[in-house]
Amino acid sequence: MIQATIKRNQQQEIISVEITGHADYAAYGSDIVCAGVSALAANTINSIEKLAGYRPILEVNETDGGYLYCETPAGLSGKQRETTQVLFESLLIGLQSVAEEYDKYIKIMLV
Repeated sequence: MIQATIKRNQQQEIISVEITGHADYAAYGSDIVCAGVSALAANTINSIEKLAGYRPILEVNETDGGYLYCETPAGLSGKQRETTQVLFESLLIGLQSVAEEYDKYIKIMLV
């Protein structure tokens, strides 16, 4: 099962996203749940870099897959924070949409 943990600060801004595990919906290369979550996460990180203009703090297991941690660094401008929030909220909506259809394969925790 994929577990996505979305962490918010006191202002309710998303400050980090952690995605762990494998969906095991289908065989490797055919797992649409894993592919969907991976595409959403990769697009969010790429969009933060291009649209907000900074590289977030990242930790990824590129050998085995199944792990991604993304955090916003301190010292962002107001525009960077605003852009990042739109992108993180969009990621959350996408993950929730996947979870609505495939709830046995993905769990989302908001902390």
